[in-house]
Amino acid sequence: MKVAFISGTSIVNSALFSSWEVKTVETNFGAVTYRRRGEQVLLNRHGNAFPLPPHKINYRANLAALAQLGLVDVVSLNSVGSLRPELPPGTLVSCSDYVCLQQGPVTFYDEELRGAAPGIANNLIPGLVAALAPEFKIHTGKVYVQMQGPRFETKAEIRVIRAWGDVVGMTAAHEADLCAENGLRYNSFALVDNYANGLEGTEIDFVKFKDLVRENQTKVDRLFTRFLEILA
Repeated sequence: MKVAFISGTSIVNSALFSSWEVKTVETNFGAVTYRRRGEQVLLNRHGNAFPLPPHKINYRANLAALAQLGLVDVVSLNSVGSLRPELPPGTLVSCSDYVCLQQGPVTFYDEELRGAAPGIANNLIPGLVAALAPEFKIHTGKVYVQMQGPRFETKAEIRVIRAWGDVVGMTAAHEADLCAENGLRYNSFALVDNYANGLEGTEIDFVKFKDLVRENQTKVDRLFTRFLEILA
């Protein structure tokens, strides 16, 4: 099946795609490097060289590149923090909606009074969730809260946004908005790498976060192995 995968930190540490061809495409918003095997494309949202922090990612170039390459279906894996005690680290979720109030949306329409209805298509999610079971349990219908980054949220901020959604991250809302504008169908998967700052008595920093990401790497590799088998 023709599909694009978007991921980040987990892809940098994975050897699954090492044999895929590395290519670059020029867009109106900059060059994008990606990996390709047959009709499937893998894009690291943070870039293939020095990884960019979330607020510096060239979202417009990334999604314009996928459209230029003729992709329509996008499967995204995001790293998130849990806003719910019942969604501990290691949990896989799929988000069907999102909140992005801290920053303005990224758009392709800088000079036009137009836009697209925001939303997450999730057209592939029912079939993928069914095919991944029983090995993987996916908690569907969750709400993603996007914060700006690059720092993690304060404990006070977490207390506020817990009323807004189930998980917190820094990237998915921009990607979903641009997919809607570009006619791409965005499918949301997210792996809980940590409890949000202060939740369940935890404190978060980048050292602890990287340790938690490493602990989840085996699960990420297996998940992508199954994605490739199911969507072959």
